[in-house]
Amino acid sequence: MVHRRKFIQVSAWGSLGLFFNKQAVGSNINEALKGQPVVISTWDAGLEANKAAWEILGKGGRALDAVEKGVMVTEASRNCCVGLGANPDRDGFVTLDACIMDEFSNCGSVAFLERIKHPVSVARKVMEKTPHVMLVGAGAQQFALAEGFPLEEQKLSPEAEASYQEWLLKSEYRPPVINVENKGHGPFAPARLSNGEWNHDTIGMVAMDTKGNLSGSCTTSGAGFKMRGRVGDSPIIGAGLFVDNEVGACTATGQGEDVIRVAGSHSVVELMRQGLPPEAACKKVIERIVKIKKEKAKNIQVGFLALNKKGIAGAYAIHPGFKYALKNGQQEILMEAKSYFAE
Repeated sequence: MVHRRKFIQVSAWGSLGLFFNKQAVGSNINEALKGQPVVISTWDAGLEANKAAWEILGKGGRALDAVEKGVMVTEASRNCCVGLGANPDRDGFVTLDACIMDEFSNCGSVAFLERIKHPVSVARKVMEKTPHVMLVGAGAQQFALAEGFPLEEQKLSPEAEASYQEWLLKSEYRPPVINVENKGHGPFAPARLSNGEWNHDTIGMVAMDTKGNLSGSCTTSGAGFKMRGRVGDSPIIGAGLFVDNEVGACTATGQGEDVIRVAGSHSVVELMRQGLPPEAACKKVIERIVKIKKEKAKNIQVGFLALNKKGIAGAYAIHPGFKYALKNGQQEILMEAKSYFAE
């Protein structure tokens, strides 16, 4: 996890002031992206993930390879947010979900997968080696083992164990209300920790390579302390991730149930097909969720992150605090998305 003091890493313009002047930064970024490879990903963890993706993109590699390798960094981080080090379900087991999609609309997904370190790579194997899109549970694990993925020890990380023991004191199975002032708390909302870093349970990434082709990936441990068997939007093509190589790509983060009900990422891409730029398309779908949820929208967080075929990136969220990382040949930077309930 990246500390807040390291959030901003700018090489092209080199000024922290650009981060705070979001309109000016967005304009410069959008102009700089045209015709160049680029990778974007959700949250501050995306800064390190993007570096791994750029090792492939910067050498002219395929976007599909980049988005797999990028999120693998987060899966391997052993924190309490994503991967096997993440918070468990309410029965004390870590279950992982992931999906991946390429420029040809090929896609693969796994859900409710246990004891496998890199679910995104298993999802890619599902895409490339089976006639299916999604494998779940014991079947997904069986497939992973057959493909040579090692079975990891079933043991919670120290951070996750501490969080789980604290949760057991009350064992509340419902999503908690978001504390907007503190940018959310609890398993269904990104949370700000005491050291100023951000806690989350998903990383989504989309990229465009030197050939102008798009791919995307999304990987998660799901909502902390969820009911056993719960699956959110992240492994669902069209909800947590969607790629259309003629138009653009989108990924989602936040409360998965509300992303699913509007086919969130697919809806964003379809709005881009109609001519909307990425940020405006993300905003339209957020507004749709808010309209459906009414007053309950104040208690949830959802964010969308999109990239169009021109290489222009944009994002939008229900509440302030959703950040995304961007890297191209000139810069790497963390941006804060605009939001419906603006500060």
